[in-house]
Amino acid sequence: MAEFAEKYINPFTDYGFKRLFGEEPNKDLLLDFLNVLLKEEQGEIKDLTYLKGEQLGANEVDRKAIFDLYCENERGEKFIVELQKTKQNFFKDRTVYYSTFPIREQAKRADWNYELKAVYTIAILDFVFDEDKKEPNKYRYDIKLSDIQTKKIFYDKLTFIYLEMPKFNKTIDELETRFDKWLFVLRNLNKLDRVPDKLREHIFEKLFETAEIAKFTPAQIQSYEDSLKYYRDLKNSLDTAKEEGIEEGKLQVAKEMLKDNESIDKIIKYTGLTREQVGKIKNNEA
Repeated sequence: MAEFAEKYINPFTDYGFKRLFGEEPNKDLLLDFLNVLLKEEQGEIKDLTYLKGEQLGANEVDRKAIFDLYCENERGEKFIVELQKTKQNFFKDRTVYYSTFPIREQAKRADWNYELKAVYTIAILDFVFDEDKKEPNKYRYDIKLSDIQTKKIFYDKLTFIYLEMPKFNKTIDELETRFDKWLFVLRNLNKLDRVPDKLREHIFEKLFETAEIAKFTPAQIQSYEDSLKYYRDLKNSLDTAKEEGIEEGKLQVAKEMLKDNESIDKIIKYTGLTREQVGKIKNNEA
């Protein structure tokens, strides 16, 4: 069994994120997080149902979408939860595109009168948008369709929430709200060696128990180790890319992922490269 320096998993790995938020036994963790995130406008979400993450286009020509997490509450409202590790040129475009799938699938009812259920897209970002760097203390962005002049919300059923995690730097003693606690856990989980006293609540104690690597089976250890390797390789390549050029670093990550037979869609998500760029690399490597 592999030896890990950390006691708890890194939530920014694919495996770590899915284990905490994407498994049925831990659905209450996602439910609590979404309730804290959306309580002002949602009230209480009482239940969630996980939906298939891969969404196909209307026809064979359309591009598909692969959501990290896709779920529905008891009122039929849809929630897309995305974890994005690296800066992507058109990431905002991608989140808008993703939101069209839960919108379009509502038209399948024969007696549909165009009334839509709300759609929420939540992006947990391990980077900061260039245009937001002048606001170092603002890490949450809530986006809705609104009137430019009056600033009033024009349409309240389409919501995008972006959480720029590198900006969240509160210490354990500075945590004031439950939302603060959630962001602290996401930002620092793999750096901790015990449950801090300030997080001695049932939901966080369950999260820490779920995240404890020593309790994993050998198969789970292997899955996490593979996921952690991708995360570290990506980070190392991007750090190198700052010195040698961002594009070169992304190309190197793509080459490594292709060697491991990862899907083109996953490579695009990790690197921010276009489908055409990945295709060229694949052809050159063949």
